Amino acid sequence: MANGSNSSGSSSNAGGESSGQMPAAAAETAKRAPSTWTVFLFHFALPMALVAILSNFNEIYSGLVSFPSHLLQADNGAELIQKSSKESNDVNMPTMQPKKGPSIASNQHSQAQTTTKRSSEATTKSSATNQSSKTTSSSQRHHRQNAASDPFYQQMESNIRTLRNQYQQAVNTPTEHLAAIQLADFLKYRDTVIHDGGTYQMEAIEVYSRAVSLLEDIWRKMMANGEDTRKTSTAHDNGQLVNDYYLTGLNHEIFLDYGSKSIEGLLCATYCNLGKTYFLSNMFERSVQSHNQCLSYDHKYMDALSSRGQSYIILGKFKEAATDFYSVLKMDSNRLFGNVVTGLSRCLSADESVLDRGWDSLVKVLEADIPHQEESLRSAKELTGNNAAGTVKHYADVLKHMHHAMFQYHDIKSKNVSEAWKHLSKGNEYKMSTLEPFDEAFEKDKVSRLKSVFTEGFWSGGMGSETKTPIFIIGFVRSGSTLLERILDAHPLIVGTGEDSVFNGRLDSIRNDIIKASTAGQNEFLRTVKKLADDVVTDMRKRWEIIDANTKSEAADLPPQGKTQDPTRFVDKMLSNYMNVGFIHLLFPNALILHVAREPMDSIFSAFKHDFPPGGFDYTSDFASLASLYHNYRDVMEHWDRVLPGRVTHIRYEDLVKDLPGMAPQILEKASVPWDPAVLKFHQKKQAVNTLSTTQVRKGVYSHHLKGWKRYEEYLGPLLKRIGSRVEFKLNTSLTTSSS
Repeated sequence: MANGSNSSGSSSNAGGESSGQMPAAAAETAKRAPSTWTVFLFHFALPMALVAILSNFNEIYSGLVSFPSHLLQADNGAELIQKSSKESNDVNMPTMQPKKGPSIASNQHSQAQTTTKRSSEATTKSSATNQSSKTTSSSQRHHRQNAASDPFYQQMESNIRTLRNQYQQAVNTPTEHLAAIQLADFLKYRDTVIHDGGTYQMEAIEVYSRAVSLLEDIWRKMMANGEDTRKTSTAHDNGQLVNDYYLTGLNHEIFLDYGSKSIEGLLCATYCNLGKTYFLSNMFERSVQSHNQCLSYDHKYMDALSSRGQSYIILGKFKEAATDFYSVLKMDSNRLFGNVVTGLSRCLSADESVLDRGWDSLVKVLEADIPHQEESLRSAKELTGNNAAGTVKHYADVLKHMHHAMFQYHDIKSKNVSEAWKHLSKGNEYKMSTLEPFDEAFEKDKVSRLKSVFTEGFWSGGMGSETKTPIFIIGFVRSGSTLLERILDAHPLIVGTGEDSVFNGRLDSIRNDIIKASTAGQNEFLRTVKKLADDVVTDMRKRWEIIDANTKSEAADLPPQGKTQDPTRFVDKMLSNYMNVGFIHLLFPNALILHVAREPMDSIFSAFKHDFPPGGFDYTSDFASLASLYHNYRDVMEHWDRVLPGRVTHIRYEDLVKDLPGMAPQILEKASVPWDPAVLKFHQKKQAVNTLSTTQVRKGVYSHHLKGWKRYEEYLGPLLKRIGSRVEFKLNTSLTTSSS
């Protein structure tokens, strides 16, 4: 049996060789110990090649997330590729060796631009919600995270190459700005559905910026010539002004394709999309600036207000965010921007004073509007035709947002548990109604195949990189990982890079490269594994440098918030990497792996009640699928403890909350960095936190939420039954509290 590494994930022998897991045979007899190469062939290369042949290998490690089926249709979305020419129909594309930019924040911020088109009858439909056919395979329905062997990924890359070529051919022609917008839109879209650390975000920013420059030149010439720079408003009916914001100003042009927009309509749309790309790249101040540029042309442009509000939330500017969201709520009579309801509820949950009348400002609107939206949904279900499914999903999404906001109100403000549960259940019911059925067998099979590949004796010494640079945080969703990352990030030598994992995004190509190298001999294999590991670390650093360079100047009026020293550790907080511990240990045998675990029902119920961004943890909104996912997680973690004993450092979330001064020094010691008291004041650091926990981590450490699920215990009986004995989590950890 392979010896597990120590709990810090690092050790060395007297000769200075890097540590690693010894093959089982070596423990039995030194005389007949198989070579590293033999162990690799029989325990790694052959099993992997077999699995790759027998199954779609990249799906084994896709984690909990499920891919939103409507995004599989390349022609969906008001702004994905808004075609202005016939050439765009057979598009496909990348590269330009883009500068890398970290983490994808695919929350509701991008929903406003990819959901909504207004029909001529003034009925609403979501342009990004046309569901794919019921024949969508389970492999299609799962979230993409850079699958180089995935046909979907390959098609996206082909599309990018085509669009890039079209853009290059259009340079210095009258259509250059349209070709630039099309390319940038698709680059942005690609990075919202393939999560590999934002491969094309910087290229998208560069191309959008070029388009904006071209459009501004055209605008200035038109102004100088006295030409109209926007379409004539149609907000009049028999001489009377119609109170319809979709027919006034540039909102009139939001849902037109690019070829039909005016120059100001194009400028607004492009600045807005540039702002959204900055958001995805974690450049939130720049995102606000781009949206401000858009709003300088029309201060009521709903798409920009909705999106700017999302950036304000991440920056902790809840008053400004609430003002933007509420402005849209009042104008958006058709509820095309349903995400503003969720945004407002988040702001009010953080600080009720952000609106003059607090929660009442939102609740009165929702109580009056929910019956109308329910009637619209009933009518939509009777529709037929290509847009019927998208229209149904739009209204279901709107109702989901509304009921979840009402849940927040009753949970936080009125304290009416029965009303809160009613709205939460209804919201989750609407959410689940738009999804493909949960494929429990598929999820269980992933776990089974993982266990069959990563067995005792799989890992051999001498593999991978000696670096300790990456720190991996893994665990179940809503487990307290953001708190742990923020604590670490407050240290001057540690940087938190968020949830869009460079390592996880490259995993498919890493597997392919390793298998190829296995045919070239042991030395080539060892060299390849080390290079792959070093490349991941290099990209983590490069992407941080880009973010750092684009944020320092924005905070010139604030106390210095950047790192005074070059960081030596980068935190990867892709929780679903608990599925990938085997590969992490193969590439980074000395890297710290922190598993943060919360009291099971607190974590599970928190997952159930949160409305995650589409394509993430959708199936946590149903008891059966949520319980299944939790059991899979526990099975996998127990497996790693069996085959790699001591390799993962376990941390109890409750210990962090109750004894941060006692826990923090031990965690920093595991990370091999010196003690720094700044970590105890992590919440005072002015930093954007792009996660659903944004409002919580800004409050510091607090314990009143522990056992919060107990308030709803009477409604959770069926879920408790499904979780069974695992409602207890007796976690063995080497980290102890002061009172232990």
